[in-house]
Amino acid sequence: MFFSIVIPVYNEQDNITILLNEINLSLVNYKNNYEIIIVDDCSTDNTKQVLKNIKISNIKLIQNLKNKGQSFSIRIGIENSKYNTIVTIDGDLQNNPADIPKMLLLYEENDFKLIGGIRAKRKDSLVKVFSSYLANLIRKSILNDGCIDTGCSLKIFDKEIFLTFPFFDGIHRFLPALFSGFGYKTFFIDVDHRKRYKGISKYGTFRRLIWGIRDINKVLKIIKNK
Repeated sequence: MFFSIVIPVYNEQDNITILLNEINLSLVNYKNNYEIIIVDDCSTDNTKQVLKNIKISNIKLIQNLKNKGQSFSIRIGIENSKYNTIVTIDGDLQNNPADIPKMLLLYEENDFKLIGGIRAKRKDSLVKVFSSYLANLIRKSILNDGCIDTGCSLKIFDKEIFLTFPFFDGIHRFLPALFSGFGYKTFFIDVDHRKRYKGISKYGTFRRLIWGIRDINKVLKIIKNK
């Protein structure tokens, strides 16, 4: 099985090297069957230099000239990937790469087109957890996507299908709804969630909540007009 791991990063100078080492350690049984694509979203810290100094052969680095956001960075990474199976993971170390092999096995042995992680025991502030719970509740009740935690970045899905969806900023939070809305099989599995090691969250909690609710209407229209 061959796959591409896409990692959007913004000001993760203290985390990215650790993450890459964890990924390669977790995927030692996959040898040279994967590539890692890092999309630096115009970081203002030392992330760019840290990435330049990393000597790992299977890494491709993409630099956004302007800060374009997580959705844009993920799409650029996917467009530049070699393989049709895509793995996405955050660059802040809160997702655990040790979960990737079990997700890959499920993906490979079944007819799922998307497998998403569920952060069963989140290590975030109460405000962040509550706002996420509220957004997930509203989204799930309207879109009926069967996912209780669409905000978890650890996902595996089909590249060709993803690229057929109309792009909009925030699309990465609605992949379960889009895949299921277009008739593809999805599956969700509990994964580990860790406290942030270094740095701060890059997206405002309540702003993300409001934007997420706003984007539900976009997704409804996309699915209706498929």
